[in-house]
Amino acid sequence: TIPKEPAVLRQHILDTTAAILACGIDPKKCFLFRQSLVHEHVELAWILGCLTNVPRLLRLPQWKMKQASQNNEGTVGLLTYPVLQAADILLYKSTHVPVGEDQVLHLELAQDIAQHFNKKYGEFFPVPKAILSEL
Repeated sequence: TIPKEPAVLRQHILDTTAAILACGIDPKKCFLFRQSLVHEHVELAWILGCLTNVPRLLRLPQWKMKQASQNNEGTVGLLTYPVLQAADILLYKSTHVPVGEDQVLHLELAQDIAQHFNKKYGEFFPVPKAILSEL
């Protein structure tokens, strides 16, 4: 949600890809792609954003913390980022999502959005469940 220099962003994409491959992810067994090239992510985020009310987003603790750190000048991108995360999850009809404790509320938002969408338009999205790692 913070603007980056294009060259830095390109390098981050390459570094992240290298790290994923170094972890042992086998591109012969899974799909690796640049999410930013899949227009359906932002298209679904727009649709889901039209079903999500602003007060719900304003209550998320991550919004409150980051907005405070930005001198109460948080951006729309920061506010709506959890809706984009929900679109990332729901686009692939994910049933289970590995999350850390700090992302549980965002997953709950995705669950609520899926349920709201399904109630309004018919069963379409599975309601994803959290997979919390034990450390």
